Amino acid sequence: MDFMRRIASGTLGGVGGTLVLTGFRQVLTAAGLVGVTAPEQVIARLEELGLLGDPSPEARRLLTTIAHLAYGVGLGSALGLLRRERGGMAEETAVGAALGLLAWGANWTVLLPSTGVHRPPWDEQTPKVLLPVLDHAVYGAAWGFLNRALRRDLV
Repeated sequence: MDFMRRIASGTLGGVGGTLVLTGFRQVLTAAGLVGVTAPEQVIARLEELGLLGDPSPEARRLLTTIAHLAYGVGLGSALGLLRRERGGMAEETAVGAALGLLAWGANWTVLLPSTGVHRPPWDEQTPKVLLPVLDHAVYGAAWGFLNRALRRDLV
């Protein structure tokens, strides 16, 4: 499959994975397990740095949604580009979950702490530190499933 088609299927998988993750997060929020999400923390950090001014609550929600979708779509595009070989649906779902965990590792242990958005996971004092790990595994599994479904011409 050519370069652009891999990116396109990865992007669509990213959109779907983000929607699945959003639903998953709503269930966790309803159960009282989620406090502040990473996109909310990113927007708060941008406000703290004076890069956003003082947005209204509605504008803050919109910016948070855009940040969440941009991350999911961008990650999906990158994974689509990287994932050249294909297996069956179960294999691709598992590979997607593993790639989601890899993305968690890069973001939560390097990027977010280095930008002052979040502390590294080893400095956390709550079991809620596991939620982003679970989020990324769910996102990745959904991405792998959708990316495989969109690329039926392989395997």
